[in-house]
This record gives sequence, structure tokens and C-alpha cells, in this order.
Amino acid sequence: MLLPLAISSAVLFFILIFALFTLVLTIVALVDILGNQFEGNDKLVWVLVVIFLGIIGVILYFAMGQRQKLPKA
Repeated sequence: MLLPLAISSAVLFFILIFALFTLVLTIVALVDILGNQFEGNDKLVWVLVVIFLGIIGVILYFAMGQRQKLPKA
């Protein structure tokens, strides 16, 4: 027998805010990656990292990937 899951509306609200925050950061990271030049396959690697690792991938990209961008001409 499964018991109903009782989650307060405040908890649901914070889960929703966190999910939206994660989605927005993921989109910002993907737009930044796709709008810049990288060496070799670095762009593809960063896109896959951000998509498959979620918020951890976004944090990794903003912490490490920003330095790998090639300067704009």
C-alpha cells in the first residue's frame, strides 16, 4: 500500500523556483557556449556537459569553460 505524499505548498514553491532557476541558468550557459568560438571539439563537449550534468554542468562551465573561449575577432 502506497501512502500519499504530503508536501506543503511552501516546499513545492521552493522546488518550482529551484527548477526554474536551473532551467534559466542552463539556457544562459547553452546560449553562451553556442555564441562563442572554442578550440576543436570543446564546444560540443561543453554542450554535452551542460545538458547531461544539469546544474553541476552549468557550474563547471561558468567556473572553467569561460577561460577556454577563443577571443572574438
